Amino acid sequence: MGLFWILLLSRVYALAWGQGVYAPANAQIVHSGAACNVKDDNMSERIYTIKEGDTLVLQCIVKGHPRPQVRWTKTAGSASDKFQETSIYNETLRIEGIQRVQGGRYYCKADNGVGVAAIKSIRVDVQYLDIPVLTVHQTISDVRGSYYQEKTVFLRCTVNSNPPARFIWKRGDMLIEQSKDNGVDIYEPLYTQGETKVLKLKNLRPKDFADYTCQVSVRNVCNIKDKSVTFRLTNATSPPMIRLSVNDTVVVDPGQDVRITCEVTAGFPPPTVTWSRYPGPLPLSAQVRGETLILRAVTPADAGFYNCTAVNNVGNPARKNVNLIVRTMSNLTFQITPDSNKDSETIQMGRDLKLSCHVDATPQDKVNYTWYKNGAPVFNSDSLILLRSDPDMAPGTSSLEIVDMKFRDLATYSCMASFSGSTVRELRVDVNISQNSVSPPVLSVPPGGQVVSVREGGNAELVCLVVDGKPRPPILWSRTEKDLLMPSGKPTVETPDGRLRLKNVSRDMMGAYRCQTAPYNGLNIKRREAQVQLNVQYPPILDPVFQDVRSRNYQMVTLRCTVLRSNPPRLTDIRWFRNGDFIRMPMPDLKETPELKFKLEPTNNGSYECRVSNTVGTSACTFNVSAQPYNAEFYFDTPNPVRILKGNNYSYNLQWTQKDPDATDRIIGYWINVRKNKQNLLSKQIDLKGKAPEKGVLMSYTVSDLKIPLSYEVRLAPITTYSTGDYVSRIIQYSEPYTYPRPSDHVCGFEDERICGFSQDRSDIFDWTRQNHLTQNPKRSANTGPDTDRSGTKEGYYMYIEASRPRTQGDKALLLSPLFNITSSKGPKGRVPYCVSFYYHMKGKHIGTLNVYLRVRSIASVDRAMWTKSGHQGPDWKKAFFDVTPSGPFQIVFEGIRGSGFEGDIAIDDVSITRGECKQQNTVANAGKTGKIFCDFCVEIYLYITKKHTKATFGIRGLVIFIHSEKLQMRQAIPFFKKMYSFDIIFSRNK
Repeated sequence: MGLFWILLLSRVYALAWGQGVYAPANAQIVHSGAACNVKDDNMSERIYTIKEGDTLVLQCIVKGHPRPQVRWTKTAGSASDKFQETSIYNETLRIEGIQRVQGGRYYCKADNGVGVAAIKSIRVDVQYLDIPVLTVHQTISDVRGSYYQEKTVFLRCTVNSNPPARFIWKRGDMLIEQSKDNGVDIYEPLYTQGETKVLKLKNLRPKDFADYTCQVSVRNVCNIKDKSVTFRLTNATSPPMIRLSVNDTVVVDPGQDVRITCEVTAGFPPPTVTWSRYPGPLPLSAQVRGETLILRAVTPADAGFYNCTAVNNVGNPARKNVNLIVRTMSNLTFQITPDSNKDSETIQMGRDLKLSCHVDATPQDKVNYTWYKNGAPVFNSDSLILLRSDPDMAPGTSSLEIVDMKFRDLATYSCMASFSGSTVRELRVDVNISQNSVSPPVLSVPPGGQVVSVREGGNAELVCLVVDGKPRPPILWSRTEKDLLMPSGKPTVETPDGRLRLKNVSRDMMGAYRCQTAPYNGLNIKRREAQVQLNVQYPPILDPVFQDVRSRNYQMVTLRCTVLRSNPPRLTDIRWFRNGDFIRMPMPDLKETPELKFKLEPTNNGSYECRVSNTVGTSACTFNVSAQPYNAEFYFDTPNPVRILKGNNYSYNLQWTQKDPDATDRIIGYWINVRKNKQNLLSKQIDLKGKAPEKGVLMSYTVSDLKIPLSYEVRLAPITTYSTGDYVSRIIQYSEPYTYPRPSDHVCGFEDERICGFSQDRSDIFDWTRQNHLTQNPKRSANTGPDTDRSGTKEGYYMYIEASRPRTQGDKALLLSPLFNITSSKGPKGRVPYCVSFYYHMKGKHIGTLNVYLRVRSIASVDRAMWTKSGHQGPDWKKAFFDVTPSGPFQIVFEGIRGSGFEGDIAIDDVSITRGECKQQNTVANAGKTGKIFCDFCVEIYLYITKKHTKATFGIRGLVIFIHSEKLQMRQAIPFFKKMYSFDIIFSRNK
């Protein structure tokens, strides 16, 4: 930060006008996360490279007024137009711990309803390197007519990585090179998943029995370290083999314990055994003890396939599966089917009759059905035929056919379902077959029940009864419209008594409902059906629900409340209210659209409400009627709104437009409040001086005397002759007004989090840290590092290196300036020079070294040392500067090297890179460091200012007169010389 000695300045304000409303444009995506690299591909799309697990931060910077809404979306790749993730409405997209599946193309879309939306994309490339997997495969083949066998071993190394990995094979500590060993072959197989390299050991030799290491590398991209895996190859190396202690299928009753052992019978190195389940994970109650899986008190939810896998990375893994089935039985139903050949619906003597029985069970094919007639078991005979599994019915259905029914066949038949040797409770159903006990059902809707009316939010009951027939089947309900589901989300709902009960009825449940007799627990004949209409009543639906109406005073205002829908449609009442008080007026026509007309005056501004009723309830349109002007709309795209002033101050160019300025009385000015911590620092009326705001035209106002780097809340409200509008608020923040990517005349004090486009070099050991007095660690080392920034303010920031643990001697931290893309490297007199200046602070007995390099970008970037300083340099900030003449695009690199101990913090501040050679006044500013004054005429003088003589150096260089003194206080010298002489003064001292 700069230090300026100035007189107290008064605030300066200015009002300006310009064009305002425009569509989003110039969308740009910038990053502030842990990017490894950002580059452009051949399609001019930016590629953001990041390490897996780091934080992705993308910011969408877009211009447009009114301020656009920013939406982030992502696609998996350029060929996909489906969004893979939920849209995010925010200017900044932040993903903590990014994963590889989150790579892809990210789109930033900005829209403000004006013109065409602005869209920008960036491709995020997530870099990663997994631990490699090394597997061994062996083959034995006969050679030369089976005289001997040749053993070949394949070591297969596979890794998932991005970018593609490089493989290195080692035998022990020795690198394996195919060109130097005829007994090996290294190649990449086809059709592999991930990156794979195979090391083939041909005709295995004694020296081939050794430790083999597969090392993978992505060449330290994103600081991803190399990874490796080692395997010991011996004569005993063999693939795993296993066997199970149970059969492939295990059927148990609920509540039983299950123990399955997966025994390893072969394999070296000793295989590792793991258990898994499909579908889903292992139950929470499951216990794995070595090779044994124990399931305690199993339930039907524990059923599934349990997989045992043995792996030792030799050959293929050994796998065995067990299908665990837990017995269940429920919902036993029956059917009575009259003679289907005669198309009969009743029981008749001399005709066939079928009784069917079905139970929902697991396993379905293990269910035993037993039939009884009047309590006695039924066996196959000429008149009674038992079908274990009836092919005409649903699978798992047992039937009893009564052939040529006689009076002796009239009886009570029972069907019992059970599991043999199981503790699962058996189920039983009884069916009474007699001439009076079986008759077709008759379905009926009670009188008045064809249409059921209910108020929205209430409860309803739809009734469809079986009024005749034996036995009486349950009733199935469904929607008559094919694609509609029942309120429960199911296509059908069973009701044993025919009553469908609906709760919290909504209007989307309105419509026709079908009721049908079920084909089970009764006669299996043509289904009876009927319909019930559900009518949902609701209050009138009105438009608008709320409307903000602005008008000039003494103008006619018309309020209109439109009825969109109503059930019942007939309205019963329409009333108008102002601020809650009933407006007396003739009864309006209930068939016409409600309307209110009146002349707006200062006394009748307020909230107007139109209440419209039917027999169900009342709804309202609300109108906020006012002559109060609309809010101002802040403009956020002001180019370079910050201007730096003397005395560590800045000004801000505040801009806005007025929404619909002609809707109300003439706007004559604005109230502006500037607040910090909810305390007013400024409250002032802006006078428009007779010029009314125009729609879409920008207005500007400059607020000065703001302290760097503080932020402020600004509130703005329009003023008319009769009223003041509502305040709108925004935060204005100080930001470094640097020009990127070209050098600027501005000094970068690191006050903004973007640190003027500087970045950390990812190839160093640690990073520079941005800090000010308020963010310092209270337990920091007291004998090193600056207490404040170069200006001496607590809020001012600087960059420094922290020498405390875990840093060690020689650790380096590199801070890179933006890349300055200079368009021409040569001027009329050769290469164009640039002046680099900065302040440094090197206090402490363990101070290391501060180096500054010029890095010129070309085919290979080259760093050239331009400035260096080592060791303790005193407690104060000191200035340094030098000229550079780069041959192309360049960066300035600040390298901090940690010294021998923790008292070695090094800091920099107020960095500037300007076109042209360093100016001579920089030499003046540097005089305190060198102890010399470079001037045309120098004398030593004594000034009687502080009631004692003070030695100073009085000098002239060109047309500038300056004073240098070790002890002179500038706040004392300025008034003295301003009073005595009429020339500008530049001071320097040993700081």
